[in-house]
Amino acid sequence: MTIHETIKNQIKEALRAKDTIRLDTLRGLNALALNEILSGKIDKSAGDYLPDDKMLAIVKRSVKQRKDSIDQFSKGGRNDLVSKEKAELAILDSFMPAMMSREEIKFIARQRIDTMKSTGNFDPKAGGKITGMIMKELAGRADGTDVKAVVDEILATV
Repeated sequence: MTIHETIKNQIKEALRAKDTIRLDTLRGLNALALNEILSGKIDKSAGDYLPDDKMLAIVKRSVKQRKDSIDQFSKGGRNDLVSKEKAELAILDSFMPAMMSREEIKFIARQRIDTMKSTGNFDPKAGGKITGMIMKELAGRADGTDVKAVVDEILATV
């Protein structure tokens, strides 16, 4: 079952449970997905559901928006809105894949750097290039700030 199918099923459950925050959050995600489908950017061979990679991008965007909103509402002293955004963020987080730990990232980063050293393509001053390469490989399974911190830590010892 795709993420989009799961969201549509959970909308029905939220309706039955009269869980308005969950319902509004899921309906928002579904609307964003339908906009992607109707825009014509997506191959319709998958049917009425958005592929997981595209749906995950929408969820990530929504998570980022909620985090920004929480920050802004906190600065503005709007605790009522902060709690609503946090509740929505918890719902959105349930659709996000589990993030890798720093130790797992460190293991992969060391492998990539060792490979680069053995092929002669290693430049200790190219931390950004190495970080980008690892981020591409991990494709959403690791937080970018964690990857950058790990790469910087490894390069500092080289």
